[in-house]
Amino acid sequence: MIRFILNRLLMALPTIALVAVTIFALIRLIPGDPAALMLGDMAQPDQVAAMRIELGLDKSMIQQFVIWAGNVLQGDFGRSIVNGEAVLPLVASRFLVSAEIVVIAVLLASVIAVPAGVIAAWRQNSLTDLALVGTATVLLSIPTFWLGLLLLLLFGLKLGWLPVLGYISVGDNIASGILYLVLPIMTLVIHEMGVLIRMARASTLEVLRLDYITHARAKGLSESAVLWRHAFKNAFGPTWTVIGLILGNLLGGIAVIETVFTIPGLGRLMVDSIFARDYPVIQGCLLFVALSYVLVNLVVDLLYPFFDPRVVAE
Repeated sequence: MIRFILNRLLMALPTIALVAVTIFALIRLIPGDPAALMLGDMAQPDQVAAMRIELGLDKSMIQQFVIWAGNVLQGDFGRSIVNGEAVLPLVASRFLVSAEIVVIAVLLASVIAVPAGVIAAWRQNSLTDLALVGTATVLLSIPTFWLGLLLLLLFGLKLGWLPVLGYISVGDNIASGILYLVLPIMTLVIHEMGVLIRMARASTLEVLRLDYITHARAKGLSESAVLWRHAFKNAFGPTWTVIGLILGNLLGGIAVIETVFTIPGLGRLMVDSIFARDYPVIQGCLLFVALSYVLVNLVVDLLYPFFDPRVVAE
């Protein structure tokens, strides 16, 4: 088990290093000059040149990367070109907002969808199975931004039950903060349920065809005991992997939801920074997204042996 953990940790390090290099290189491909953007259209060439020197943009890409990487390793992500704010606390605070929404949504979607997928597999080709699979297919087909707008229209404008725009932190006001989180969380839960139902159903069907399930039934065990005691644990491994992938993807791809619901999260910060050509903030956001994705999948790998002990042996 210890060897398995060390192997996964060692595999994560080169991945993070490669991601850091890729992020830095891609950011430099964004059109536009941050120095000229900051000074405005009326700036003189000598003013732009002085600003580029001040920002370190006059150095080669390799020099810029070495300086940036060295600072990042010391916990210094630089300062925003737009407002001079330190990047690390800015990105961390926005990341917590996004993580709050994503983690709750994935947990709720898993609690609802995984049992539904198992039941669909247990009742294969029945009306229940067809209804669950059809529902999952429809949920997968709905774009999240359109679903979010529909929920805003129904619960915000028509019924008036929930706030339409804005955000209040749960730490500032628990009751109001929860109300502002309901619609974005509901949007993500509804969409991700489609993926998880289909995955849980497919993995459970595969397990239900194995010989040890037939043996368990031959011993006279009830169907519920066979399903939940024997089939579910072995079928949950692939679904657990998908849950980790969904969590990592949402942490980096929640910008659309945050834009629809005007939530000041990491995705919204990233979009605003791209328009402002704010290199340090963009790099900080992307690095946080990459690190979160790598760490989530690392945790999934480390916990996988609890669902399938054969992984350690391999």
